Amino acid sequence: MTQTFNIYCDESCHLEKDHHEVMVLGAIWCPLDSSKEINSRLREIKDRHDLGPNFELKWTKVSPAKLQYYIEVMDYFFDVNELHFRALIAPDKYKLQHGLFDQTHDEWHYKMYFEMLKAILDPEAKYRIYLDLKDTRGGAKVAKLRDILSSNMYDFSYKIIDWIQIARSNEIEVLQLCDLLTGTISYANRGLSTSAAKLELVNRMRARSGYDLTRSTLYRERKVNIFRWRPSEINA
Repeated sequence: MTQTFNIYCDESCHLEKDHHEVMVLGAIWCPLDSSKEINSRLREIKDRHDLGPNFELKWTKVSPAKLQYYIEVMDYFFDVNELHFRALIAPDKYKLQHGLFDQTHDEWHYKMYFEMLKAILDPEAKYRIYLDLKDTRGGAKVAKLRDILSSNMYDFSYKIIDWIQIARSNEIEVLQLCDLLTGTISYANRGLSTSAAKLELVNRMRARSGYDLTRSTLYRERKVNIFRWRPSEINA
């Protein structure tokens, strides 16, 4: 029987003129039949730290007062074999010259999602992809991305990409976890040091993963897979 996986995606500093040099796309994936249990365990961690069910785990909310909660969440990710994470880092975003490649920033954005997700997808499996897109044109982007991914895998009947849809991060604990890990990668690559609590999480992820979080890992790394993209690496 074909195994189905859920993929949860988030993004950091992805807008064209947001004054940030580094964009990071992140994706967590796990078997569909494990997702309910994982979401439940993440809610239990909130309960242990006296955080209400409506509290949303977000990188922007990291603070010294809640540091132990965030550390426990990160450790949970590393301790659960069914959870995997991949990040695409696009440095020097301000240097991009979309006109040279006859593309818009949005079209480049699709390409980056494709580059991130293609290393995760197995033609022998099935995937349900959830995107935390903060965009009024998200529906059109989702349809375009599904077409691009499916065409690349010759999946013209959509048997591999079961669906792609926009999701609300406040309703899915794993999507919030993706926000945390994506934010950690972004903070490390932007060279920031304004928050001791965030630096603690960067160091925790470095220690648990064995990577410095700023360079590409092996292509088939399964737990924390990182791809540092350069314009010359693909025909963008």
